[in-house]
Amino acid sequence: MKKILIYNSGGGLGDSIQLFTLILSLQNHFKSSEFFYLGAHENHFQGKLKEFNINIKTLDLGLKYFGFRWWHFLVAKKRFIDLGAKKREERFVTKKKSIDQELDKMDLIIDLQSKLRNTIILNKIPHDHFYSSTYGFKFCTKKAKYSSGEHLKNLSNFLNTNIGISKFNLNNLEEKYKSEAKRLLPDKNYIGFSLTQGNVYREKSWSIDNFMDLAIKIVEKNKVPVFFIKKEETELVNQIKSKLPNALFPEHHSNIASPALVTALASRLNLAISIDNGVMHMMGLANIPMIVLFGPTDSEKFAPKIDSIQILDSKTVYKSKDINSITLHDVFKLI
Repeated sequence: MKKILIYNSGGGLGDSIQLFTLILSLQNHFKSSEFFYLGAHENHFQGKLKEFNINIKTLDLGLKYFGFRWWHFLVAKKRFIDLGAKKREERFVTKKKSIDQELDKMDLIIDLQSKLRNTIILNKIPHDHFYSSTYGFKFCTKKAKYSSGEHLKNLSNFLNTNIGISKFNLNNLEEKYKSEAKRLLPDKNYIGFSLTQGNVYREKSWSIDNFMDLAIKIVEKNKVPVFFIKKEETELVNQIKSKLPNALFPEHHSNIASPALVTALASRLNLAISIDNGVMHMMGLANIPMIVLFGPTDSEKFAPKIDSIQILDSKTVYKSKDINSITLHDVFKLI
């Protein structure tokens, strides 16, 4: 397996963070392979998440929202072949030696989404092996025992090998993030809150009043509430400060603005309480105890896979997609 391509159609930071374990496990198993990422959106591993040191190259075919346009079916293969020819020409002109493999085909394509159109288009890229859960795994180039949502286990069966699980290690963060987190949260008596959602198209937010009342109860237990909210959310920050004058907003007092700092700060918490959002995934990388509230989104699919997590899913508890059917008491009794 010299060249492995991973395709993901999700565009959020959380979508990319969810791939950490899969990528790290594959890289640890196929140590000499080149890994490429193709997404419908930008490669966050080389952007906002670069401080986590997940080394995966971008396969840039010049097709924005790859897979979400039917006409991509007509050009995907040609764009890939042209990209390979361009790289060979660059090598010839510059006469630079490179450890990179020839980009003529992929040895393995891993399709991590299940939209039929996207899979059909992705399948046009030249390859030897193709793995996809789409249409009941019918696009896989090998028949094997597959289970929905268990990609690493499926890939072990698909490749007839045993791929061990390698999770993100907090030690891989640069020391500056850990030192800054310790400066901002010097003690170990904190409970973190993440309550704002990035995706505005789904009602994933639990009531701000509930969050504040919960924080007040936590203060009564001699714990310090720590809020992870953007500095620009002035109205929300002021609303919280009016009820919780001793609440902390550590990111507002740092010159570092990075998801890596959020993860480092999370490692200083006794517990984190969050809705389904990007910060939830950043906190999950610290592998701390968490309580996560879900409403319309799928908790089985999106909840962090960590050692100590308690999930409150309104669909399970109250047979409702309304996250605000979850009560203050429901959450507090889990603390």
